[in-house]
Parts: sequence; C-alpha cells; structure tokens
Amino acid sequence: MTGSEAPPSFRLAYVPGVTPDKWVRIWNERLPDVPLALTQVSAAGAAGVLLDGGADAGLVRLPVDRTLLSAIPLYTETTVVLIPKDHLVTAADEVTVADLADEIVLHPLDDVLGWERLPGRPALERPATTADAVELVAAGIGVLLVPLSLARLHHRKDLTYRTVTDAPASGVALSWPEDAHTDLVEDFIGIVRGRTVNSTRGRQPEPARSKGGKQTSGKQPAGKQTGGARRGTGGGHRGASGGKGKGRSGGRGGKPRRP
Repeated sequence: MTGSEAPPSFRLAYVPGVTPDKWVRIWNERLPDVPLALTQVSAAGAAGVLLDGGADAGLVRLPVDRTLLSAIPLYTETTVVLIPKDHLVTAADEVTVADLADEIVLHPLDDVLGWERLPGRPALERPATTADAVELVAAGIGVLLVPLSLARLHHRKDLTYRTVTDAPASGVALSWPEDAHTDLVEDFIGIVRGRTVNSTRGRQPEPARSKGGKQTSGKQPAGKQTGGARRGTGGGHRGASGGKGKGRSGGRGGKPRRP
C-alpha cells in the first residue's frame, strides 16, 4: 500500500429504531483490521445518503427504489399505538384500527408506516417529527401509531403502548447502491444472514496449492478411485446373475445329467 492509499473501512448508515450492535460486534470480531463507522440517518434521507456515497450500505426502512438500490429484507416490525398509561385503550392487550376511530391520531411528517388512510380523527397540524408527536401524546393531545422499535426508542415513564393487529407494518432491509456491490458489502451481507466465518457463500476462497506451488482442484485424477472401491465390484453379485451363464445343476441349458 502506498502512502496515498487510505486503509480499508466500511461505513454503515442506519435509521432510528434499528439497532445494529450485534452485527457490528460480529464484524469487529471477523474483520478487526477494517473499521466499521456508524452513521444514523433519517428514514426519508437514507436512500440519498447511499446514492451520494455517504455510506457503503444502510439498514433502512422499506420500500426502496429497486432500480437504484439493492435490498435484502431482514424483518417486519409490529405496529403499536403509543398512549398515556391511564388511557382507556390500556384495558385491552391489543386493539384494531377501528378501536381508535374516536381518537385524534397524530401523523408526523417523518411517519414510516405509509398509510393509505389514517385512522381516527386528524389533528389540526402534523407534527414535524416522531419525537414531537410523542410529546403531544404525553400532553394528552392524541395517540400515535409507530413501529415497536420507535415506541421503545421514545420510551417515557408516563406512556405505554398496545399492539394494533391490522395496521400497516414497517419492514427493515439491508440496502446498498446497485452498482457498488463490493467485497466489504458482501462480508456484511454474510453477517446479517448468519453465515459462518467459513461459509462458502460470498467471497470465493483461495484455491489450495500443492507442495510444488501448483493449484489443486480437489478432484481425484481420472481412472483412480479411493480406498478399495474396486474390490467389491462384481464379486458380491455373481451369484445373483448365475456367473457366466451356466446353471450349477450341470449340463448345457440346465438339463440334468443322465445317471
């Protein structure tokens, strides 16, 4: 490596609610010489960061533009309604969208659920962010539907949540630019997919070499077989076919001999 070449590194963007800690730990164990840098980005801005070269890959929320970005779906989150602890909805373990018909349902500008039609009654204004909407819920102004990870991210002692069984859900994916599928991206794909360090997927291992330095394919030379595979050929089946075609009762054609 010359003095002008930068050492290899991997830049991973991730959106709020996603926790990449486990995958980062595995990366550091497997590739200790390649630093992994984390950057949190907004859900709406994640695609732009990847396409502008601000990160090598990202843990983003679906959908993404598949004409520009590759994506591997990882999981789909449960959707919950965030409410004050003394709210009537807390009487049930889970609710439906219809159960929220009389509620003011807040719809922040950074919403990630992609509603076709928001349930309940609309608020006078849309909060700028999910964090702002959480503050309004705490003030008793409305309720908020979010992926479970965002409810946990914005945890407050005076708020709780309940699962909404029929609400839209948010999927999380690993994504990277279509034309930038590098070896390091493939390494991270292997980690999130649970491949072992010795997996044959992803990068191809270097071929083995003989003592003389020649590459070996691992195949047996033509005409040679291992460990006595020839010895049992034919010998164990002669009785079933009658040997060379003569019956053991004697004579030709199997006729008995005259006394």
